[in-house]
Amino acid sequence: MHDGHPPEVRTGRSWRRRAGAVVVLAGLLVSGLGAPATAAPADSSQAGATGDTAPFVDEQVLYKQGDFGYGCFRIPAVVRATNGMVLAFAEGRVKDCGDDEDIDLVLRRSADGGRTWGPLQVISEGNGTTHGNPVPIVDERTGRIVLVSTHNGGEPCPNGCDRDPWVQFSDDHGATWSAAREMTEGKRPEWNFWYATGPMHGIQLKLGPHAGRLVVGASFESWDRVGKHVYGTHLLYSDDSGVTWNIGAETSRDDGTVIAQEVTVIELTDGRIYASARERGTDEGSRAYATSSDSGETWDAPFRTMPALATTDIQASLLRFSKERILFSAPMHPGAREAMGIRSSYDEGRSFETWNEGKVFSWGPSAYSDMVRLDGDEAALMYEAGTITPYEQIRFARFNEAYLETPNGTPPGIPGPPAPGPTTPDKSPYRNEAYVRGGAQTTDGRFGNGLALDRVDDRVEVPYDDSLDLGAKDFTLTSWIRYSEQTGAHTILWFHRVNRGTNPPALWLRAEPASNRIRAVLSVDRFNVTVQSPSAYNDGQWHFVALQRVSGELRLLVDGVQVSSATAPAGSLTLGKEFGLEGIHIGQRLDGVDRFRGTLDEVRVYRRALTAHELDVIRRWNLPIGGRLGLRLPFDHVG
Repeated sequence: MHDGHPPEVRTGRSWRRRAGAVVVLAGLLVSGLGAPATAAPADSSQAGATGDTAPFVDEQVLYKQGDFGYGCFRIPAVVRATNGMVLAFAEGRVKDCGDDEDIDLVLRRSADGGRTWGPLQVISEGNGTTHGNPVPIVDERTGRIVLVSTHNGGEPCPNGCDRDPWVQFSDDHGATWSAAREMTEGKRPEWNFWYATGPMHGIQLKLGPHAGRLVVGASFESWDRVGKHVYGTHLLYSDDSGVTWNIGAETSRDDGTVIAQEVTVIELTDGRIYASARERGTDEGSRAYATSSDSGETWDAPFRTMPALATTDIQASLLRFSKERILFSAPMHPGAREAMGIRSSYDEGRSFETWNEGKVFSWGPSAYSDMVRLDGDEAALMYEAGTITPYEQIRFARFNEAYLETPNGTPPGIPGPPAPGPTTPDKSPYRNEAYVRGGAQTTDGRFGNGLALDRVDDRVEVPYDDSLDLGAKDFTLTSWIRYSEQTGAHTILWFHRVNRGTNPPALWLRAEPASNRIRAVLSVDRFNVTVQSPSAYNDGQWHFVALQRVSGELRLLVDGVQVSSATAPAGSLTLGKEFGLEGIHIGQRLDGVDRFRGTLDEVRVYRRALTAHELDVIRRWNLPIGGRLGLRLPFDHVG
């Protein structure tokens, strides 16, 4: 970090292992902070030899949709009190998983290191408003637990509103709590459109002249209702056990390059504060970092992005596991909220493991997370996860260091060999296998034969191949369609993934007669763009449909006429392909719904933008056009 260069991910595990060495854990930095007489804090400085300890993980569900009268639980945060009590905080969302309306701050506690848990406690009731973004901090000098959070002032907040920081305390390890006080000293008047504390645990400094200081990360957004939105990140710090607070290190960027939010902090071994943030600007990468050398009062330099620390656009958490090891938790997938895991840094945040060097805890949908240090060589990961969406549960996974070293295996999303069956020839240079399913047969097409689909089980599956990797480049998709349906949605082409709330890259083209349109969607990261025609073209006649990404624009053409366009987000449509892609489905969505009834002919996929003249040649005469042609299915026969 001293050289000013962005951190990089270093490949391979062998670089940080010494053969036959015993890894000694030293969880707490030398601080001079005395524990209260009643406290029994974990001594994580005792040796815990990874090589001599069997790996283990013990996971349980702490919060689940519908439990305790709540529609959803989100935003985990966890700390360990000085008497060993583990406190697991969350937002109890009364209605649903939405970010506003009636939300309480809730807590469950464990007296045995996370093995068993007590009942739910409501520690800050929204009463129709939003109390959220919990940031708990343990004051090791007094045993006090300080909880900083964010409240909405009663107004709905679906797209920005005035939010404020609040603080409350527990002096009995979370059993009871003070009333919350608004931290008016922790927010500037111009931070009027958004404000968010954390969310994840805060820290107490152990080194330097301000040892004992409590530090919390926060972010804001300002808007004067006229000009551009101004985004910023700052630290809050308290030198009196959370009674009063100061605005510390602050950065404000309105040029759209580095937008750092949801800040997690740790203390480095040299006493600096290291902040990792969710990056929402236009630079490459979804993580950014900054340091403070004066105990959180100023930043050493503006936030810089970390492209090599690949994750999706999401909150993450840092935890010092030992003097030698920092943990980073977040979904491992670079383009979707999936594959929750932990990656380590052995050089004070200069570099982190790649996803396959780290440890995946859950391959499925997952989102926000936090971590806590426990006794000996144990720690715990608290994270959002589910089967269909990431927000069905909040799980608590207790593990030891040896578990972090166990191999991940192959991601389950990688498909195996396709089932045997009839195929139809691909006339591209790559001769991709196109499997015809459901007994679909040829019929009269626009040029020669076409493929008749019955909307019951007919479709064509083309396994993923590099020839079909559209990446971040321009592309052109074409197909002839003929159908007469008046209801439903009828998929023409569907690429690679189905978005079930995890935000993977996506591309699809579908006829929607129920809405009187043909529609296409392109999704990259958090950006979604839609183009649609003014008609469904469901008149039983042949129509030539083309979808293109051209120089930052998504275009939909029907019968040679551009009917819709929109600004297309930059980014790869196959980001995260190492986690598995399903290829292309023709005539159905990847999960088997929205099947097509009608006839398709001459499906083509180009990894470039065809010119208007080239499209016209294909439409008029069906002539071969070369140049990065990845797939051409004339559907002349099935066999």
